[in-house]
Amino acid sequence: MMRIALVLSQTNRVYVDLATKFLEHFLYISEAIHSTTGPMPTGLWDEQDEFYYDVLHIDGEAPHTMRIRSLVGLIPLFAVEVLDGDFLKAFPEFLARLDWFITHRPDLASLVSDWRMPNKQGYRLMSLMRKHRLNVVLTRILDETEFLSDYGVRSLSKYHQKNPYSFTRDGETMSLHYEPGEGETRLYGGNSNWRGPIWMPGNFMIIDSLRKFDLYYGADFEIECPKGSGKMLSLAQVADELAARLQKLFLKGSDGKRIASGDSGDQISGPEISDYPLFHEYFHGDTGRGLGASHQTGWTGLVALLLQPKT
Repeated sequence: MMRIALVLSQTNRVYVDLATKFLEHFLYISEAIHSTTGPMPTGLWDEQDEFYYDVLHIDGEAPHTMRIRSLVGLIPLFAVEVLDGDFLKAFPEFLARLDWFITHRPDLASLVSDWRMPNKQGYRLMSLMRKHRLNVVLTRILDETEFLSDYGVRSLSKYHQKNPYSFTRDGETMSLHYEPGEGETRLYGGNSNWRGPIWMPGNFMIIDSLRKFDLYYGADFEIECPKGSGKMLSLAQVADELAARLQKLFLKGSDGKRIASGDSGDQISGPEISDYPLFHEYFHGDTGRGLGASHQTGWTGLVALLLQPKT
């Protein structure tokens, strides 16, 4: 029995060390993302637009903010976890490490959600995004003139359809605009496009993150969905709405066809195979038509989890 207890103690020690290491990385990454001080600030959060942008650093020059509203700016949403009271009781060393940062590195702790504040159920939130930033980023996600499509979240805001982004360097101008379907350049192989289409893995991560946020905020956090509709939803309901839009890609409509198959004539027919849809690489940002490789069960197959009944 003593040997078993020793093994369990050592295992817990490994878990605590691993969790502590991830906590430290989480806080230092937050510092890099949100830093606004020093001779070369690296912060990605733009106070003017209230969005996360890439920042280009070139030796000897001031940082260049790349004002591109893309999935890149939504990724900070994914850095979220909810801790329950039982976890913290089981690992008091980890709680002590959290307290150490509050005392000795308040500059880092202030950049992320306040994990000292449990909700009514005793859950504590660990997130790169505090409530205000979560709200304004979600407002863009749920705007049908920007990221929100009838069939999920686009990888690039539709804002760039009328407002292309361009960057000039050494006399050469490079530009980006909204491309809802196939890429208009063969630079990346011709069939891969992150400039507007809907990608299942990114959408799945958004939905999963929203459900974690809802576990902490509950009914106290409501947001208009879609923007301009007047319909207020909890974060769990927003996650369900996004999941329903993605499901429409695969579910048969009243005409017996699937949105993802489009009008290209590649409808799967015949009683033997009609219920075996293709798993396209990505989907048209406006029509939902399946594009790219058609066997991407590795990530598009995530839709199976969204189709499962919630328990």
